[in-house]
Amino acid sequence: MLLGKYSMGIGDRFGRQGKAQLRALELAAKQGVVVEPVWNKSHREHTIVGTQPQSVRAEADAAVAALDWTGAYYVDADHIGLGNVDLFISSSDFFTLDVADFTGKPAVDDAIREFVRSHRSLAKSLRIPGIAEPVEITQQRIETIARKYLLAVHEAGKIYRHIEAVKGEGNFVTEVSMDETETPQTPVEMLFILAAVAGEGIPAQTIAPKFTGRFNKGVDYAGNVAAFAKEFDEDLAVIAFAVKEFGLPSNLKLSIHSGSDKFSIYSPMKESLRRHDAGLHLKTAGTTWLEELIGLATAGGDGLAIAKEIYRGAHGRFDELCVPYKTVIDIDTARLPSPDTVDGWSGGEYAAALRHDQSCAAYNPHLRQILHVAYKLAAEMGKRYTAAVEKHEDAIAPNVIENIFERHVKRVFV
Repeated sequence: MLLGKYSMGIGDRFGRQGKAQLRALELAAKQGVVVEPVWNKSHREHTIVGTQPQSVRAEADAAVAALDWTGAYYVDADHIGLGNVDLFISSSDFFTLDVADFTGKPAVDDAIREFVRSHRSLAKSLRIPGIAEPVEITQQRIETIARKYLLAVHEAGKIYRHIEAVKGEGNFVTEVSMDETETPQTPVEMLFILAAVAGEGIPAQTIAPKFTGRFNKGVDYAGNVAAFAKEFDEDLAVIAFAVKEFGLPSNLKLSIHSGSDKFSIYSPMKESLRRHDAGLHLKTAGTTWLEELIGLATAGGDGLAIAKEIYRGAHGRFDELCVPYKTVIDIDTARLPSPDTVDGWSGGEYAAALRHDQSCAAYNPHLRQILHVAYKLAAEMGKRYTAAVEKHEDAIAPNVIENIFERHVKRVFV
């Protein structure tokens, strides 16, 4: 099972937008670019919404059947570990192995010494095609990297082998994720992380590092774009080098988590992808739920009432909703409108504040972020919310399609 050159994580909190999401990728195919859909939903999201992993498989299969999609598609067990992977094994064929919690914790000394010994041939002034200056590597530097990351890769190996024992070799796609760590991984660290991945026998097809800057939920990249662009470009070079050096899968590619709406870095990403002829996996999960809210608001009536009710609830339960996402949101509460103000808005005003259109003076990234993490409130509405989404599908679907195709696919892949 080989993941294509370009793929996109299209998570869906409430499992109602599969067809609209797939239509966006149909538009890409009509322009000659194949972007393979990967429906993803994490254990945390299932817990909050009250769904089971099998529901994601059902949504994906139904969308594919309805649109007669003949290309590849996948269902991702997003951010799983040994403690919850069994819930996903039967319904998933893509597994994001989240080992961020194990970074910074050292493996046993014998394992570290053996890793350094195995890769001491790289302890030199190393030239990596695509990186202008030689990379200076010493055995001490290899040991430092091993102390920080080797245990995490060992854990990824345990998870991978657990899945493989059930599903069989070659029957699923594996991603190794270290994006939810405190500090970014440098390209040199990436090189030896990949060496460890190969040493564990993990046929990783995507690797998700933490990059420089802030990847906040649903809003643009915050940070030094030039620094990110250099890091991203060098990571692509390192991956190409590691594939040949360590015998990793030839289709190994970078995965960008919380990749939705990072408009300011899409152009340099696209340039680097073309320069290196490299692939990319872009995760955009939570953005679809916001397009549902936009569609409900513009539908008016009961749809707008629900959208306003969710904002009022989010404003009143700020800490409860935001604390679990504190590392990936930056909200200035002084810039949030009061619930009473929002109650006076028209559907168009609500949509303008929420829709990620930076040319619109009404756009409010603080409101957008709090609503991004407020899907729990819609889940608490139960059938009232999902029935409204189904009722107003004609208002919602165009927003979902436009968001994925125009704002994401076209800017990164086409």
